[in-house]
Amino acid sequence: MSVMLSPEHEALRATVERFAQAEVAPVIGGMYEREEFPYEIVAKMGKMGLFGLPFPEEYGGMGGDYFAFCLALEELARVDSSVAITLEAGVGLGAMPIFRFGTETQKQEWLPRLCQGRALGAFGLTEPGGGSDAGATRATARVENDEWVINGTKSFITNSGTDITALVTVTAVTGRGEGGRAEISAIMVPAGTRGFTVSKKYSKVGWLASDTHELSFDDCRVPAANLLGERGRGYAQFLSILDEGRIAIAALSVGLAQGCIDESLRYMGEREAFGHKIGEYQVLQFKLADMEARTHVARLAYRDAAARLLEGLPFKKEAAVAKLVSSDAAMVNAREATQIFGGYGFMNETPVGRFYRDAKILEIGEGTSEVQRMLIARELGLPART
Repeated sequence: MSVMLSPEHEALRATVERFAQAEVAPVIGGMYEREEFPYEIVAKMGKMGLFGLPFPEEYGGMGGDYFAFCLALEELARVDSSVAITLEAGVGLGAMPIFRFGTETQKQEWLPRLCQGRALGAFGLTEPGGGSDAGATRATARVENDEWVINGTKSFITNSGTDITALVTVTAVTGRGEGGRAEISAIMVPAGTRGFTVSKKYSKVGWLASDTHELSFDDCRVPAANLLGERGRGYAQFLSILDEGRIAIAALSVGLAQGCIDESLRYMGEREAFGHKIGEYQVLQFKLADMEARTHVARLAYRDAAARLLEGLPFKKEAAVAKLVSSDAAMVNAREATQIFGGYGFMNETPVGRFYRDAKILEIGEGTSEVQRMLIARELGLPART
């Protein structure tokens, strides 16, 4: 595997880099402070085709691959993570499950709008009190008069309450198997369906320009045809989606880690202390060198996992490794960049202030660091706790 980008991938990376610097950087600070969803930026990304990057042209996509999608996430996150996570969730959690598991009718109905960024999809897996134990789903769905009747609550759902949110795919217990084991299925719920309520947005530490809500379902009825994939296979389907998503979150994490380097390098060339540019002091040079090394390793890890995915090779362990080391790189680099900036790093007006607030969730979302270590251990052949 070559670690060099192909001309096509490099052209995409450079295009997204220019877009992030010209269209996102000048305005995102104010949106972040106002906790305002970036509708205009999302619309522009849709026109660029970013929401359709890994999907075939027949569904309105760009005919690219998952690695191209990851490159776009990395470049966006170098400037802002709220915009990057909006794209990641819209593609990886909103549209990808339909592409992977949907019927042809479902794909034709939903993917064109999602690929063009005219609509957003969301993924309702996490529940209050569930956390990492996603298999302990309590939401239920039963068939009644050729309809699914859904009851339950989902928490921390990205892209679920915007003006352009079109649907949420939720996991629910649809029956019981041998020994009372829960049968979990995935069901698509269009926005505005009666019985589907979007609660007010969360007050978050970071990702303030992204959309996150709790969702509730009270005898919410959708057609039986809204089942996504096989009945009883919803949990397994979304585990595979999460494996892919970990590569995407790793790419986003690398972007944040790189953004910390970019901002620190600029600041060290401008700021003076004790009669010298602070970039002349070895203690800060070493700090930046460690940040660069940490980011370089993390970038190689996510690109290796992406390459294995594209080749059809097993990638579960590599995805977990990439997610683990990349989120750690983002968190440590954000802390170090804040230290380099001193008091200014503690101000929300600086990018590193946003980076610091945004970094922590990367060690939690789409599988905590502890879950990644557990997955790696199991892939090494160590027993799961029973």
